[in-house]
Order: sequence, then C-alpha cells, then structure tokens
Amino acid sequence: MAIAIVILSRCMNVADQLPKDIRGEAYTGAATCIKCHKDLSSSYAHSAHGLTSKPVVDAALLKIFAPDSNSFTFDPHQKVVIEKRDSGIFQVAYRDGKAVRAQKFDIQFGSGEKAYTYTYWQGKKMYELPLSYFAAIRNWAISPGFPKQTFYYDRAITSRCLECHASYVEKKVTQKSAFVMDEEMERGSIIYGIDCERCHGPGKQHVVFHTENPEEKTAKFITIYKTLSRKQKMDVCGVCHSGNTLVAQRSVFGFEPGDDLDAYYSQDFVGFGGGNPDVHGNQTTMLMGSNCYRKSENMTCQSCHNTHENIKGNLSIYSQRCISCHQTTKHSPATLAKGSLTTNCIDCHMPKEPSKLITFQQAGKDHLSAYMLRSHHIAIYPVNKK
Repeated sequence: MAIAIVILSRCMNVADQLPKDIRGEAYTGAATCIKCHKDLSSSYAHSAHGLTSKPVVDAALLKIFAPDSNSFTFDPHQKVVIEKRDSGIFQVAYRDGKAVRAQKFDIQFGSGEKAYTYTYWQGKKMYELPLSYFAAIRNWAISPGFPKQTFYYDRAITSRCLECHASYVEKKVTQKSAFVMDEEMERGSIIYGIDCERCHGPGKQHVVFHTENPEEKTAKFITIYKTLSRKQKMDVCGVCHSGNTLVAQRSVFGFEPGDDLDAYYSQDFVGFGGGNPDVHGNQTTMLMGSNCYRKSENMTCQSCHNTHENIKGNLSIYSQRCISCHQTTKHSPATLAKGSLTTNCIDCHMPKEPSKLITFQQAGKDHLSAYMLRSHHIAIYPVNKK
C-alpha cells in the first residue's frame, strides 16, 4: 500500500506540473508534446495542417503585399486599401476618396499554398474581411462568395469554420427565438491550427505514464494509427475532409480517433463516389470513389500522406508512393512520349480542377477566376485533361 501511495503521489505531481488546457483535464497541449517529439513537432508546425490558422503578426503580413499591390478597385468610386496604421494593419474601404470602413487584420486562415483569408473580431463575434490574398495571382482579390459590386464586411465566421481550421474555441450559443440562434466565441480560447491531440486524442495520461516510465518505448494511452480499422483511419481525416454539404449533428471538436464519424455528421447523397463532389473539402469522398481505394483492402489517406511532414507540391515523392503499388503499370506510347512518368503520376491521374463552390474576383476583370484544387479521385482522365 505504501508503494502504491508513493507511485500515485509521483503521478499526481507530474500531472500537476503539466500546463492546463482549455479543452479539459484529459488534454495537455502541443507544447508538452514537443518535449519528447521535437523533430515531428518541428516538421508538423510548417505543414498545411499546422498553419491552417494563426493570429496575424504585422511583420509577417507586411511581407505579403508590396506597395503597388495593396488595393482593390471595385469601380471609379469604391476601393479597399491595405494600410498600416499605428494599431495594426487594416483593410480600409474608401468611397469617393473618403474612408468609410476600416477593420483590422486579426486572424489568418489557410496555409498560403492556395490562399490566405482574414477575419476580424467585433466583440465576441468574428467576421471575414472583404479581400483575400491568392497565391495563383500573387495579389489581393475579393474573398470567395463576396459581392463584386461593392465592399462587404459583415460575413459572420462561426465556430463551424474553426472546427476544421483550428483545434478549439470556447463558444456560447443562445436561442434568440424559435428559428434564430446567436453564437459568441471567446477570442482568447482559440487553439490555432490542427494540433497533436486533435488527431491523436487527449494526451495527458500518455505524458504522465511515459514521464513515470521512461524505459517504456511502446506508446501507451494515445491513439496508435496502425491499431485503427480502415474506416476509423478514414474517419479521422473525414472530420475535415469529407465534404461541404454534410450536416453537423454536434461539434466535431469532441471527435476523438476511434469515434464513428457518422455520429457527428449526417452524410450527403454523394456516398462512396456517386454524384459529382466538389474538389474543395471532399478529399475522402473522392478517394473512396477511386478504383485504387475500391480494389484495395487497406488503402487510406495515410497511404500517401504523412501529416507530420511538409512535402506539399513535391510531386516526385507522391509519385514514388503511387509506384509502390503500380510497378507493372503499362502506358501508351503517346503517354510515354510526355517524358519521365516516375516523377509525376499526379498531374495526369489527380489533376487540378476548378472548384464549383469557390471562385474569386480580380480587379478589372469581368469574369470570375477559377480556384484550382487537386482532385483526390484517382483515375485515368482524358488525354486532353489539364
């Protein structure tokens, strides 16, 4: 009994020394994970998941825009200008030369590979700024879905957006009437990016155990992906990559690896590859409709993606992962004439396609510009498909 009391006391001391996490007593925060997983954490911090949201730092934002690309003109009377002021950097709306609205950059969404979009706080509510920065044009354009005739500052950003672009936010929902609900969010409660425990589950017990048992090298009290079923693995990714038309039944901030995602979302009609899902946000649905997935017993997102590494855009590495399963694939003479196939399977079999849901308006142009995203429906596409 005395030994048990000593061991329990030591464990409680370790637990007490760990930082508090707003998600609850079972969590410990990414800063704790770094102590034992420094290399993984360093690589992951620069990945698209790690960078999908963060507070705006003025010095970093200033590097994005140059003096000749810091405004968007709607017409001869209206424009929005990116301006540095004493209290920060703002998107300032002008009408006939007079500033009529100014809101500060507060939060950045997106890793920047495709785009950055920005939000500002007004009390305990968050709103999207009218201009986003698009990598394809290296310039500012109207935020997706915004009107092209005039500037607009009143699009509310709810906790549902943060469920896929952050790891947590404290919220309060009030029923205003039979059909109206009001949501407030605590700005200081946001855990930016997708952190370790969002994918691996609460880690406090894991940390306490391994701190007390450093000789134990097998991970305990944390999700080990190789122990999950195929559906469970796909569900973890599907929390944020299974489509834009799903109906949330409850907050996916509560999802832990091993949970059934069907308990959180009502599935749409697309199912396993039917219909015509959009390339934005439908990665798991599109993959499951592919023959590569259908004919495999164990293919999952992790077959091609290691979320701890930052290899976005490295088509050669991804192509080698294709070849690991397709070593005997034969191509036509016309395809072989295009050059080395071992370094780029991706552009042919997973081409970039325009999103049907997201477009953006450039200044001085009448048409909407396409927002191109990589299709995750692996297939043989027509020869002339770009």
